[in-house]
Amino acid sequence: MLRKLPRQSDANVIVGFETADDAGVYRITPDLALVQTIDFFTPVVDDPFSFGQIAAVNALSDVYAMGGRPLTALAMVCFPERGDLEVLGEIMAGGLSKMIEAGCTVLGGHSVRDTEIKFGYSVTGVVHPQRVFANAGAKPGDRLILTKALGTGAISTAIKKQEIPDAWMQSALKSMTTLNKAPIEAIQAGQFSVHAVTDITGFGLIGHALELAAASSVQLRLYTPDIPVLEGALECIDRGCIPGGTHSNREFAEKDIEYVSDVPERFKALLFDPQTAGGLLISVSGADVGQLLQQLQEQGVFAAEIGDVVGEGQDGDPRILIV
Repeated sequence: MLRKLPRQSDANVIVGFETADDAGVYRITPDLALVQTIDFFTPVVDDPFSFGQIAAVNALSDVYAMGGRPLTALAMVCFPERGDLEVLGEIMAGGLSKMIEAGCTVLGGHSVRDTEIKFGYSVTGVVHPQRVFANAGAKPGDRLILTKALGTGAISTAIKKQEIPDAWMQSALKSMTTLNKAPIEAIQAGQFSVHAVTDITGFGLIGHALELAAASSVQLRLYTPDIPVLEGALECIDRGCIPGGTHSNREFAEKDIEYVSDVPERFKALLFDPQTAGGLLISVSGADVGQLLQQLQEQGVFAAEIGDVVGEGQDGDPRILIV
């Protein structure tokens, strides 16, 4: 819809909406730019404190994905008129706990009455204009690193529909409440040739990888045996716990991919599984991938090499090859 609006001309816009990136970036001075994002959604877990944490982690992730440092946040709340205010207090306390962990100050917010609970944040961060990580810039020969396992969508759906082993729920909660701060700090601490970064959220691994491929005009190759999976995620898919977003993601994106080898149907569903507060997809020079993986692991960051950039994308070619 934004593309249908009159185009604004502003030379200080470093990243706008044209490449479907994670956040907007606006230059203030030659050495300072603002990173701005907004995200909110309905509860994905029953515990209100955990839901608040997840909402905060998800909103902060877009700033980290651009290489930014979160500074301030405004809370957004939709809450029933006769809802239990203790529940709202727990949600906001959970969110604040993650904002404090990120060093991001909550300045206030806005609330509206709604029959369905929704919560999230508008987050503003800062970044040097020359050190922005965008989803455009991946180069042939790059290797692809993913910093969180997949499957939060399937597990969250299972939590709502049926009883599941506590270990499965805890694996998803740990993933969704872990900030993407550490991997970005690890990248920035070294001299790595990182060419593109995006975070994996509602469009699933394939959807966000497609955005990166399209913005960079390249073709990606993903190796399914190397893609990490949360404990219980495939079993939840086998039980039929597939989010509606999986189907819409697949309907939108599958035309742009090619299955080079046999991929089980359950794993195809996982590739399109909408993630909440997912990890980062990092496109880094092949010469630096080993050192970056080591740096991430030394910082306690989960990281897996899942594919590579095989060449420039040609018209009519699939954007992603699944092996």
